Amino acid sequence: MVPPLHRQTARAVALVALAACSAPREAANIEPVAEGGAYQAQYRDIEVRREAMPILEAPRINAESCRPPIGGTREAAAADGGKAGWRADAALRGDVLSRGDLVDLMLPGDETFSGDYVISRDGTLKVPFLAPIPAQGRTTAQVGADLRRALVAGDYYDTAPETALLVQDYAPARVTVSGAVFEPQPVTIGGVPGDQVDTLRQAALGASTEGRNLSVALRNAGGVRPDADLSAVRLTRGGTTYTLDLRGAVDGTPFDDVMLITGDQVEVPSRLCFQDDLMKPSPVSPAGISLYMSNLTQPATGNAPSAIGETVRQVPYGTRYMQAVVDLNCVGGARASSADRSAALFSRNPMTDVSVVVERKVEVMRTRADRDDYDPYLLPGDALACYDSGVTNVTEVARVLGVVGALTLLR
Repeated sequence: MVPPLHRQTARAVALVALAACSAPREAANIEPVAEGGAYQAQYRDIEVRREAMPILEAPRINAESCRPPIGGTREAAAADGGKAGWRADAALRGDVLSRGDLVDLMLPGDETFSGDYVISRDGTLKVPFLAPIPAQGRTTAQVGADLRRALVAGDYYDTAPETALLVQDYAPARVTVSGAVFEPQPVTIGGVPGDQVDTLRQAALGASTEGRNLSVALRNAGGVRPDADLSAVRLTRGGTTYTLDLRGAVDGTPFDDVMLITGDQVEVPSRLCFQDDLMKPSPVSPAGISLYMSNLTQPATGNAPSAIGETVRQVPYGTRYMQAVVDLNCVGGARASSADRSAALFSRNPMTDVSVVVERKVEVMRTRADRDDYDPYLLPGDALACYDSGVTNVTEVARVLGVVGALTLLR
């Protein structure tokens, strides 16, 4: 028989243990998350009264706050041949030179001017005995034409000679990316590590690269955010601003993935809303998501048995909350003891930089027909934490206190 004093002590310890493992208070948020006024309408509180409603409201709620695309609608762009979102000229089309590029100048039978040249830091091609020729942002054909005129003007040739100006190697380009991207910053694009150089390609005449394309710069800046206005991406070069329509990068239609040069400035405007149709892998979206996870629930007794890494888990862009919860090993197990789990999502509004915490009951999400309406898309840097069910908490108390403590609690 347990002495009265010991019984009281055990009961007190048990009550403290139960209080410690009870459900935490609901997280507070600065933004009106519960009403659907946060970055994603999918964050809002679950509406119990419309459980069987087949219509999904979140995309409509998200779209209500969108401002019209700066470049006009896709229908308007198609009607005028795609010019609604494109006001560039030939200066952006084709392969253009940037400082540091290696070119090969060939004049048949001429050893004075023929040779390899590097575009100088000032963006010019410097050939012996000739004035520097502007090359930055121009094609080899344009530079070659100026070169032939300079040879005639300098009395080195009576008539314009036959020349060939070929790119042997494209140098990396340093550009700035700002606006509705996840990591606005200067980025370096193009170039390959020395151990990845294709020697046969290097020995061939001419060169080509996809590494200096606009889409590469956007990916290197973290990818475009779901609020980005891809109808009017601004590219500033040499004091002139061009407007590019990149919506084709997301919907699988052609788009002008122009080559960038050092000094280019790229700005992605925002539509000030969350666009569900941008949450998919594309040439301009994040390559993936580094997701922070914490799982200390049953049936897994720790992070290592759950295959949860020490820091982050990589998931594809477009992954949703419930997919990550399954990946977190927070779903399934014994219905009597493990079903009533919940998982909290920690995110941040990329437009306002304000944090948000959303918690969902796993079984509620599993059983609702309109689960997609409350299943948020995950963003880079998000974190997830899985909480034990109430039965699991009591079981843990019994395990810690032992049979005597558990029986004492029940008396």
